[in-house]
Amino acid sequence: MLRFFYENRAQIFELTLEHMWLVGAAMVLAVAIGVPLGIALTRRAWLRRPVLWGANVAQTVPSLALFGFLFSVPWLGARADRMTIAALTLYALLPIVRNTFTGISGVDPAVREAARGMGLTDFQLLRQVELPLSLGVILAGVRVAAVISIGVATIAAAVGAGGLGEFIFSGLSMVNNQRILAGAIPAALLAVAADSGLGLVERRLKAHS
Repeated sequence: MLRFFYENRAQIFELTLEHMWLVGAAMVLAVAIGVPLGIALTRRAWLRRPVLWGANVAQTVPSLALFGFLFSVPWLGARADRMTIAALTLYALLPIVRNTFTGISGVDPAVREAARGMGLTDFQLLRQVELPLSLGVILAGVRVAAVISIGVATIAAAVGAGGLGEFIFSGLSMVNNQRILAGAIPAALLAVAADSGLGLVERRLKAHS
């Protein structure tokens, strides 16, 4: 096993970088979309049911089925990497939206009223009070989303987007455990690293809050 890893180290490294690029791009999009959506839910009650319902539905759709659906979407379906990033973004939205909404909604009403009494506008209240106090909860959602995305990204190889799933799928077709582990082990290590790193940041934020 170690010999196989050593002999294929260049390809494993390349596919790991591809995997990180797909997940990283999706996470940037998911945060850019999910955090504002979560904030909007705290301001517009009528949005809560449709937005959370849509995010829940995206989570329950099997990954291959979602890839198949996105394949028929203009522009997205034209390139495997675009399609994969879109799919990963959809999967990452629910924990980010939900935790943003929960974190901001959980701010002590007394703190919110005190801030309003000091003359803060709604935007100032959000930026100076609500977001800082809920940052740990929001980051916990990002942490969950990152781990989910790393796992789902292994399916990207099925549509030709690359990543560590290439080793897994080729290993399954060849009934080769070494190739399967060459994809599964680095993907698992990425998930552990993302979870541990974001967890450390989350704990530090809670300690300083």
